[in-house]
Amino acid sequence: MNNSRRYINVIGAGLAGCEAANCIASFGIEVHLYEMKPNRMSPAHKSDLFAELVCSNSLRANNIENAVGLLKEELRRVDSLIMHAADSSKVPAGGALAVDRDEFSSYITSSIEKNPLITVICEEVDDIPKDAITIVATGPLTDGKLYDNIMSYTGSNQLHFYDAAAPIVKADSIDMSKAFRASRYGKGEADGDYINCPMTKEEYLRFYNELINAQCADVHGFEDKSVFEGCMPIETMAKRGEDTMRYGPLKPVGLVDPTTGKEAYACLQLRQDDRNESMYNLVGFQTRLKWPEQKRVFGLIPGLEDAEYYRYGVMHRNTYLNSPGLLSSDYSLVSNPNLFFAGQITGVEGYIESTASGFLAAFYASCKFLDVEPDIRPGSNTMIGAMAEYISDSRISKFVPMNANFGIVLPIGVKFKGKTKKKDKNSAIAARSLEVIDLWKSSIERIKELSHESE
Repeated sequence: MNNSRRYINVIGAGLAGCEAANCIASFGIEVHLYEMKPNRMSPAHKSDLFAELVCSNSLRANNIENAVGLLKEELRRVDSLIMHAADSSKVPAGGALAVDRDEFSSYITSSIEKNPLITVICEEVDDIPKDAITIVATGPLTDGKLYDNIMSYTGSNQLHFYDAAAPIVKADSIDMSKAFRASRYGKGEADGDYINCPMTKEEYLRFYNELINAQCADVHGFEDKSVFEGCMPIETMAKRGEDTMRYGPLKPVGLVDPTTGKEAYACLQLRQDDRNESMYNLVGFQTRLKWPEQKRVFGLIPGLEDAEYYRYGVMHRNTYLNSPGLLSSDYSLVSNPNLFFAGQITGVEGYIESTASGFLAAFYASCKFLDVEPDIRPGSNTMIGAMAEYISDSRISKFVPMNANFGIVLPIGVKFKGKTKKKDKNSAIAARSLEVIDLWKSSIERIKELSHESE
């Protein structure tokens, strides 16, 4: 161990930062965790709690034949704080993992604040500290002097895109005489985990025409108004074609209206947003419509005519590094191996992906602190390693944010046939990945033992 380094800095207490801080502390290393809240709030965040979910309460699919489901299981096996919080605060959501957002963030905040090795420093960081190994996990809303400081370290231009969050309505304001409970294809609880608002062709076309002509809020700060495909505003999607929404968030397939006994022409799903079933999120309805327009246009959907809103949809800026060539596969800066990045600022897209980058960056930062060379590194034969390999691949000429997907994972080398070939292939990849993760977990535990023995 290099005794000149007494602690590791982590900047930002979002999902990646909290995961990183908790992971580092598990090695017996002190952490200085910097968080600007509550002294300064970003445009997107409303709570003083750490690891606040902004866009959705859904952490997406939970089965390991799905890429993000596999990533969740990898994180569970290495004792991820974020996954502990998610599993303890989950709410019904069919085949997805959704959480009570306040409960989720409260769990993480409490765990961080109670950890004796983590010192929380509530102040905004303008300059990257040079006194210790540092992980920058400030997220996609990084701006101001820190933004300029990062620019000076990277020596490259930052990239920008815009994200949107969906509205949340009060459960008791939904007209259940027009809506019905069900999960797609009958998955989830018997009475259905989602509230569904069916639409006839006439109702859909009226909604569609009003949506594409509705007034949007201005986007300030950047000339580039591109939007990441995974969080596209519903009005942007609608303008791509009359039927685009019917093959996306308004897809009626697998949802039978009990009133008619048939699938509707289009169908909006609303997902439970809290454990008390008082708040529901309009699935896939990220938007930058002006707030009065949201109430007017979304009120054209059957069941939402008199809906009351806990939160209207909002648009906010995201920032990420042009990581290939800048970052190594351990998330450290090529030009400064003592400086690590984690979270969406690296170009991984999604809450779970952000969490995974935080864990992996923390693992390597801890190994560097302890002066230990890990005997096992999760590579592209795992989802957590494949994402790190992707964002650091200097061969990528046009870099865009990336969700977990099987396309970036090392192929299994076996051909599968039949109707279930995709599922079988993904299952085989998942099995291989989890074998590697279990070996890595054993290696992590050995390093922790050595660290605690040297104290």
